[in-house]
Amino acid sequence: MTRQDTDALRVIQGLEDARSSVRLRAALAAGTTPDPRFFDKLVERCAIEPEFFVRDMLTWALTRHPVSMTLPGLLREVRSEHARARSQALHTLSKIGDRRAWPAITRELLSDADDEVARSAWRAAVVLVPHGEEAALAAVLATQLGRGERETQLSLSRALVALGEVVLPVLRTATTAPDPRMRAHALATERLLRDPDAGFEFAIEEAKRILVLGGSGQEG
Repeated sequence: MTRQDTDALRVIQGLEDARSSVRLRAALAAGTTPDPRFFDKLVERCAIEPEFFVRDMLTWALTRHPVSMTLPGLLREVRSEHARARSQALHTLSKIGDRRAWPAITRELLSDADDEVARSAWRAAVVLVPHGEEAALAAVLATQLGRGERETQLSLSRALVALGEVVLPVLRTATTAPDPRMRAHALATERLLRDPDAGFEFAIEEAKRILVLGGSGQEG
């Protein structure tokens, strides 16, 4: 066995170690010196890794490998029955930024029952959406307004704001929705679009005040 083989085996074994610090160092090594032999183990570990910082390093390591290798494997993972596998694959696709992955960002993923998967899908969609399809994406994202707790709502607002002015028609429609949570979230997102420095907490509280007062928050 060559020195290179020995080093590769050490990295692969390190990715399976019970200690998160060892897994972190192994993921760093896998990205520092990319090797096709690491790919399957990196993807496999992404689906089960419990530590956020290790998952982030695994994603970085994957981005260091050739897209021709990573893209097909990640596209398989977004269809996994395991939520963490879907979420991490989507996160990694957003970091790679190759728009050939766009067809994999389905309506089902954008409305996934798991909040982490949905949030990852929203971020990936904004990065990967082809020019001219932003309005259609905004319409799908708007169906998720009012969903979840503040962290989830903030993720969706950021995704919508990143699409720019094209989201205004769907936001204005959502401000008249029957669901008060959807209305408040739409108003808060519209405020963030106009004033990115306002802060989400301020925007959502202002939206609630507007709703209580019976207004729409729109000018003119």
